[in-house]
Amino acid sequence: MLPSCRQGAFIAALSRPAYRSSRVPHRLSPSWTRGPVAKQLQRHQSQFQPLVPPSPESLGKPVAAKQYRRTRALLKRLIQLGLLSATVLGVDSYFFDAVITRSARTFKTGLVVALDYKINFRANPPFADSVADVHHRSAERLFHLLRNNGGLYLKIGQAIAMQSAILPPEFQKMFASMFDDAPQNEWEDVRKVIREDFGKEVEEVFGVSFDGPQSDKGIMERTARASASVAQVHWARLPDGREVAIKVQKREIERQVGWDLWTFKVVSKIYTWWFDIPLYSLVPYISERLMLETDFLNEANNANEMRSLVQNEPRLRGKVYIPKVYRELSSRRVMTAEWIEGVRLWDKEGIEATWHGGWRKGSPGAGGELLPPPGSVQPSNDPNNEKLKPTRDDWKGASGKGGLGLNYKPVMETMVSLFSAQMFLWGLVHCDPHPGNIFIRRLPNGKPELVLIDHGLYIRMSPEFRHDYALFWKSLMTFDNDTIGRIVKGWGINSPDLFASATLMRPYTGGDNSTSKSIEKLTKSEQNQRAYEMQMQMRNGIREILGDEKKWPQELIFIGRNLRIVQGNNQFLGSPVNRVKITGLWASRALTEQPHLSISQRWKYYANHLLFRVVLVGTDVWFWYAKIKQFFGLGKGMDADIEEQMRAMAGDMGIELQHGMFEG
Repeated sequence: MLPSCRQGAFIAALSRPAYRSSRVPHRLSPSWTRGPVAKQLQRHQSQFQPLVPPSPESLGKPVAAKQYRRTRALLKRLIQLGLLSATVLGVDSYFFDAVITRSARTFKTGLVVALDYKINFRANPPFADSVADVHHRSAERLFHLLRNNGGLYLKIGQAIAMQSAILPPEFQKMFASMFDDAPQNEWEDVRKVIREDFGKEVEEVFGVSFDGPQSDKGIMERTARASASVAQVHWARLPDGREVAIKVQKREIERQVGWDLWTFKVVSKIYTWWFDIPLYSLVPYISERLMLETDFLNEANNANEMRSLVQNEPRLRGKVYIPKVYRELSSRRVMTAEWIEGVRLWDKEGIEATWHGGWRKGSPGAGGELLPPPGSVQPSNDPNNEKLKPTRDDWKGASGKGGLGLNYKPVMETMVSLFSAQMFLWGLVHCDPHPGNIFIRRLPNGKPELVLIDHGLYIRMSPEFRHDYALFWKSLMTFDNDTIGRIVKGWGINSPDLFASATLMRPYTGGDNSTSKSIEKLTKSEQNQRAYEMQMQMRNGIREILGDEKKWPQELIFIGRNLRIVQGNNQFLGSPVNRVKITGLWASRALTEQPHLSISQRWKYYANHLLFRVVLVGTDVWFWYAKIKQFFGLGKGMDADIEEQMRAMAGDMGIELQHGMFEG
């Protein structure tokens, strides 16, 4: 123990500040301790308290740390869902060619479009400036859907592009570029399809070599010459010298087609119920046709049958050529046919430019002649950029600007006659005669030869329906309204004049004008209100045409497509022929050539046919009047005048007809 005095001194020392200045005295007088400096020092000392740990009582009761169980569970589920989705999409893409993804994309787009129309298809849309805006964005959505999905979806897009009679102009403009615009598959995919169908490699099936010229081997291009929605075409020269077009189905189509058609059916069913338009009744027939189009054995059968029919018809023999199909080199997904050298129908300059091929000579392959053999060729090391086929364009002259030197009139006469014979004589109709499927060649006699390819999409007409359809066409030309009404009523159609106009591709004025009278009842209110009412009238017109679903001949879907394309072809070439007259003559003549007629019935039809030819003089007057106007620059021909009349009629119904089908 320290003495008391020393203890006090020690405690005082501990209470002094640790910092000392040399100028601060060691001892403070009583007067200094009461000054302002001392007060300030005391104030600072009071602000700093010794660090004392808190007592347990002051902390309150212990609380467990927050676990965020819901957030972590949600995050876990999202991660699991993401991994599952990625796995499903990966498997779907790798093993099933994205059928699930494509179907989901279709349902999503279909739902968005349906909701948009359900909400905004009215005179004053709440979320659009006009009904036209709704059409435009819906067309844009569907266009991107079909582009992204590819395959049969492109076929649907092409069908949309052709059906300008029932769809708004926004759809026509958007879908005008969907013809033959599909990417080609890699060569390895082509090789796999051939191996799977024939059980052999490409070299064995076609006798070709990719290792350079060999005397006993043919050659084949691994780069496709053309690629469409379902298949692509490769050129080859077989060991025996025949040049062939090898049409190979795209490998993914086989897996996709079933799902695509199922999706098509479901969406059509929903739209039929939602919008009260009887579309679903047509779906099974359309689906069946599209499915058959993917079967190349069916296409080969159609081609061979059409080839035989043409060869046995004196009025078409020597004017129309159907390429040979080699069945021994064909399968369900591969079709080998004769290679065709010619000018596409859309190449107007190539058809009419001056001929430089020599006197009494035809264009390469015309009339079925063997093509001249190619020179020495060497396969490329790059299978995706291989061009082995010779050009064979000497007939174009030194400038390369020559053509077939043909007149459009015999070309179109042959075309209209061919498709009229298909409808009225044979009941076997090619339903995709767009310009890409028609070649023109020059025969040695200087006349045109029409070559028809792509025989996948056909329809067959029963003898009864073929007879009624021929009689219907003849009655249209003679304004036999009683016969028209009887036939149309038997087909379950409630608007004869509207259907007659759609058939002729021009306004029919011989009926009771029920359609025009119904249009006159529309109100003259605001522009949007009128447009809406006209489009509602259009929808009602579709209902009237479809009528009784059980009676309606579904063949009319594709027959109408054929007629529309042929009209477009004629108009594209400047309307060189009276298309309506030629079609009517074939219809009337076909009635006289029915095999089951008795002698008295046949003579009766012959007499009516002669009278019918006299009646058609009126169409000739109209045709030549249009030609004179065309000559003086006052019109573009008969079909252009028809088009203007149809536009006027369709405009009253809220429809704008389009002819942009060849722009793409």
